[in-house]
Amino acid sequence: MKILIAFSVFLAAVFSHKTFVGDQVLRAHPKDNAQLNILRELEAMNHLQVDYWRSPSKPNLPVDMRVPNAVLQQVKIFLESNSIDYTIMIEDVQELLDQEQEQIKSAKFHERSTNSFSYTTYHTIEEIYRWIDSLVMDYPKLVSKIDIGQSYEGRPIYALKFSTGGNKPAIWIDTGIHSREWITQATGIWTAKKIASSYGVDSSLTDILDNMDIFLEIVTNPDGYAYTHSTNRMWRKTRSINVGSSCVGVDPNRNWNAGFGGPGSSSNPCGETYHGAYPHSEPEVNSIVDFILAHGNVKAMLTIHSYSQMLLFPYGYTNELAPDHEELMELAKQTATALASLHGTKYTYGTTIATIYQADGTTTDWAYNNGIKYSYTFELRDTGKYVFILPAEQIIPTAEETWLALMTIMEHVKDHPY
Repeated sequence: MKILIAFSVFLAAVFSHKTFVGDQVLRAHPKDNAQLNILRELEAMNHLQVDYWRSPSKPNLPVDMRVPNAVLQQVKIFLESNSIDYTIMIEDVQELLDQEQEQIKSAKFHERSTNSFSYTTYHTIEEIYRWIDSLVMDYPKLVSKIDIGQSYEGRPIYALKFSTGGNKPAIWIDTGIHSREWITQATGIWTAKKIASSYGVDSSLTDILDNMDIFLEIVTNPDGYAYTHSTNRMWRKTRSINVGSSCVGVDPNRNWNAGFGGPGSSSNPCGETYHGAYPHSEPEVNSIVDFILAHGNVKAMLTIHSYSQMLLFPYGYTNELAPDHEELMELAKQTATALASLHGTKYTYGTTIATIYQADGTTTDWAYNNGIKYSYTFELRDTGKYVFILPAEQIIPTAEETWLALMTIMEHVKDHPY
């Protein structure tokens, strides 16, 4: 009987997993505002289920969309009939996903310690949580695990604390707030190990931790991340139930109380940028808000996303420049330079609204408005070849270059704590 039940569960998992056979990722090239409006109309056609990976924002800035195979010709005809140029970025999404799964299956790793863990593959939430416990065991004098809340579906939300003791100013880093951006969680794991193993070895990192604490939340959207492994690899949002709608989830990076509900988010529960019923409605967001406000001395808030190779800072919901704009811009320039020095990866940088698009209700805008001057959003690799399905072989190069960027910001924050 147990074997039959287990086999039934296995079959249910197999047949419930969403596939993307024949789906393509198109990059549209709108020439003017009229074409942008046409692309926004396409985005609003929920029955087509076109998944915008980079939303319409400004003329001559690309718009990326995953188009289901069933409507592919219809969408292409729509674009061509409106004279909107496009290119095919990914010929078949499922082919990349199959390659990703093959890499995961072939990866050999042990979980007895953080030294034998595989940092060159993507891991499930269960594997990450076991690894977190191993990290605490390996570095008990420096690292602790803090339970800051529960997700909508009841999963624990953990933040790692790196501290040499005392009540110090803090730096907050989070990865994986958008669940399908797997390179960010993988970068978070590598970064946590780098911090722990560098204390007492790297003089710059040691100096930072002697003067500040670092908090790192690796799985910021636990339910969504679990869902990307079990059911839908392309899932972005949380998994909360929206009253009155059959569509599930809220965009946790539109749920913050900073320009909440503006045009840089969606009021449609089926939309990928749905802002939620009210600010901080998502426990995943509210847990961070409560923790940051209770701490009261967080000096930097760095949230790591993918893709686009950008470094963004406030504001996203208004064209008004932040009072600290010049300092934030100069630090972004230095950070991008440091990042590029290792593998030559080029980042663009600037305010969110000027660099990529208007985004309302974001982490960094909330942080800045609540007195956290050094608030940055990272958009990691790449710029379009693999997008959210970055090959695992790029995990360590991505994490290494991001580390140089993080160190640049953290050193500046240490030297400018007030």
